[in-house]
Amino acid sequence: MARRYNAAVAHDQTLPKLWLLSDTRNDAVLEDALQQLPRGSGFIYRHYHLDPAERRARFTRLQAVAQSRGHLCILSGSAITAKKWGADGIYGPATRLAGNPGLLKLATAHDWKEIVAADRANADAILLSPIFPTRSHPGAKPLGPVRFRMLARKTETPIIALGGMTQDNAKRLNWPRWAAIDGLS
Repeated sequence: MARRYNAAVAHDQTLPKLWLLSDTRNDAVLEDALQQLPRGSGFIYRHYHLDPAERRARFTRLQAVAQSRGHLCILSGSAITAKKWGADGIYGPATRLAGNPGLLKLATAHDWKEIVAADRANADAILLSPIFPTRSHPGAKPLGPVRFRMLARKTETPIIALGGMTQDNAKRLNWPRWAAIDGLS
């Protein structure tokens, strides 16, 4: 049985410091990557490239590995699907997050407008990206450390740094929470 996020203790609950996001390019190594993350990390399952039945089956397998290590398991998708699949939360744009008690809500943001939207949707955390150049968004102008910090200071919602994050870039950024696709797989 999946753990359910208790919104009543949202501000008392410590979010994981490290988050792994799934993608078609890291699919083959996800089981190993989940095993190597520190206990109690976070896993965001995306896998948009799979058809619905395959996506569900892959989620179930990865969720078992994640839960065996005490990781939170977040689904990029609807709250209805997240609850049905036993995910700990949902991930996506703020417009998809409003309401949904019992689920941890992680919003995506790339600028101040999206941070405001995430705050209005009562997101539990915001993944702000891209901080550094990344293969996920080739050619996109990264925020860089200075702009990232400027935006992050404008909200009380916890910010998770994403985009080009590696161990070295995490040290360079010196931020308490970060997420990666390639950088952790």
